[in-house]
Amino acid sequence: MGEEQRGYLYGLTAYVLWGFFPIYFKLLAPSPPLEILAHRVIWSVLFISLLLLAMRNWRFLARIARDRRLLGGITLAAVLIGANWATYIYGVNSSRVVETALGYFITPLVVVLLGVTVQNERLRGWQWAAVGIGGLAVAVLTVDYGHLPYIALALAASFGSYSLIKKRLGLPPAEGLFVESAVLAVPALCYLGWLNATGDAEFGHVSTTHTILMLLSGLATAVPLLLFAAATNRVPLVGIGILQYVAPILQLACGVLLFHEPMPPARLVGFGLVWIALIIFTVDGIRGARATRGRTAAASAAATAEPAAVLPPR
Repeated sequence: MGEEQRGYLYGLTAYVLWGFFPIYFKLLAPSPPLEILAHRVIWSVLFISLLLLAMRNWRFLARIARDRRLLGGITLAAVLIGANWATYIYGVNSSRVVETALGYFITPLVVVLLGVTVQNERLRGWQWAAVGIGGLAVAVLTVDYGHLPYIALALAASFGSYSLIKKRLGLPPAEGLFVESAVLAVPALCYLGWLNATGDAEFGHVSTTHTILMLLSGLATAVPLLLFAAATNRVPLVGIGILQYVAPILQLACGVLLFHEPMPPARLVGFGLVWIALIIFTVDGIRGARATRGRTAAASAAATAEPAAVLPPR
């Protein structure tokens, strides 16, 4: 198996694991979302610490400590991913898995908008069309729900902003996840201490299975992220862009088929508009990538041929 094929396998595995997350987090009830989040943070720190200890890679901490700008960026990224995790857990455990799936469907469109507003990037015509259709989809779903799909929008906004900051920071995945989790660990420990002091903690008081699943939440968080990182080093960006739709498709299937959440016609129309926008966005991205590769190949060929044209005749 070649490196690219192995990368696709890593990426597909990561997105399939993320796709079945609703089942996992449903099993963590009756713990409230904030307790689940706190344990997810604490056990993520522990698992990544063991991984970094095995890799003997702690030098990055000194570099981060010396760079206030980098430390500030990581802190902001930690707040955003913490908000994303909390929103997702709340959505799943309040029987709104379908809406969480919508959030990850529209995330690519939010990332594009952030590129325009923050990075001053320019969109092509078809990209603007995809964003417009996505906006229409949100309007249709707002009418269907009777309010803005705020869980979906919060998920898309938080993860899109997190992705933008992570791109700017350029930290390796394991190191980045460790520092982000470590930033969140202090308030998480304080919250868990308060829960135990008031007698409201569910951890250790529900069942052995529940306790084990809570302990494994750090592993469940880290493994897909590490697989995803391995995939991004081997798979073209367009391939990653297509793979990212696997997770929300599976989450939507979980919501409708396993948890029997409603999917009335108006909601189906809204999702249909989102899918149309994503098809336009993906096809345009593939065409753009091919055009870029073509220009790069032509430039390389011209650069190779140019010296031959100026050689003196023999």
